[in-house]
Formats: sequence, C-alpha cells, structure tokens
Amino acid sequence: MAALIVVIVIVVLLAFGLWVSFNGLVRKRNRTQEAWSEIDVELKRRHDLIPNLVSTVQGYAAHESGTFEAVTEARANAVSAGATGDPSKIAPAENALSGALRSLFAVAENYPQLRAVESFLQLQETLTATEDKIEFARRYYNTSARDYNIALQTFPRNLIAGPFHFTAVAFFAADEADRAVPQVSFAGTDAAAAAAGPPSASASAGPPSAAAGEPEGPPPAVAAEGPTPTS
Repeated sequence: MAALIVVIVIVVLLAFGLWVSFNGLVRKRNRTQEAWSEIDVELKRRHDLIPNLVSTVQGYAAHESGTFEAVTEARANAVSAGATGDPSKIAPAENALSGALRSLFAVAENYPQLRAVESFLQLQETLTATEDKIEFARRYYNTSARDYNIALQTFPRNLIAGPFHFTAVAFFAADEADRAVPQVSFAGTDAAAAAAGPPSASASAGPPSAAAGEPEGPPPAVAAEGPTPTS
C-alpha cells in the first residue's frame, strides 16, 4: 500500500512538472510571437514609406536611376522575404534594403534644395522613427527568442518540446552599420566655407609693403647749393 502511494505521488509530481513546463513553453512561445509581430508591423511601415521617398528624391536627381532601381529591387526582395515569416530569411533582405537606403540618402546629400521640400523632411523623420522602433522591437524579440530556445533545451521541457511540436525560432540579426539610418546633412556648402577659414591677412591687407631698410619711394629732392648772392 505504501509503495502504491509512493508511485501515485511520483506520478502526480511528474504530471505537475510536465504541466508547468508545458505552460511555460506556451507563454514563452506566445511572447516570442508577439515580439515578432511588432517587428513585422514596423517593417511593413518601412516598406510603405520607401516608394514615396524614392519618388521625392527622383524629382531632383532623375539621372541617378541606378540607385533608385537598387532601392526598388531591395524593397521587393524584402517584401517577398517578409511573406515567409522566417526571421533567418527576412534579416538578410532587410539588411540589403538598409544598404540601398544608405545609397539613396547619399544621393540626397548632393541636392541641398531638398531641405526646402517638406514632404522629404517628413519622410526622413518618419523613416528614422520607424528604424528606431525596429531596433527596439528587434532587441525585445531576440531576448524572447533566446529565453524560449533555452527553455526548449533544458530538462524537463525538452521531453515535451518534440511531442507537442515546440520548435526553436531564429534570431533577427542585423548588422550594426545597416541598423543606422543615414542622416542627411545639407550643410556641405556652409561647412566647406567654414573649413576654408577667414581670408588671410596678406590677402586682405593689399599689396605687400616694402622690406625694412628699403626706401618707400623716390628720395626727396634736395635744393642745389650755390654761392650766396651778395647785396
């Protein structure tokens, strides 16, 4: 009888442990999925901003067709990768898109007149804010994914992960350079003028003066001496 009670207690404890482990995995998986959904929303917003941004810059730099085509192609690839829902495929496509955007902003820097275009400034500000949100969501997602993946590999959760179809998730990795949105500076002309500095003293003081010891001009005329007239 005592042995039966021990067996029942062991079975109950195992069942309780499996129940707790299962619920823990469910919570971690849901948290990871929620974190990814935040990234997905911001990525779609980013994709929606790019066509208007390209169109605005293209109005001032129509001859930069290669850059615009590269951005458009990178955006299309990012949208296609986003449809898979696989972070391991989405991350490289988004990194390539970030690189293309850097080239686009580099082109914009050559056209200071864009600073007067309100729509461009608004697009730039919105895109910068979106990139910041993506970075924040990416860190939250990667932290959640790390905790979830670790839970899948630890006992006793690893005993139920396979039978209940809990699978590891990929991290959303991004290069440091690709995460930063290029900031457009229209102060190139002013900066160049400031770097040149004020005009030198030799340039503003007029023609150089004569060297020390040399006469400044012809010597003064000296009256000729002669005999003093007598009265």
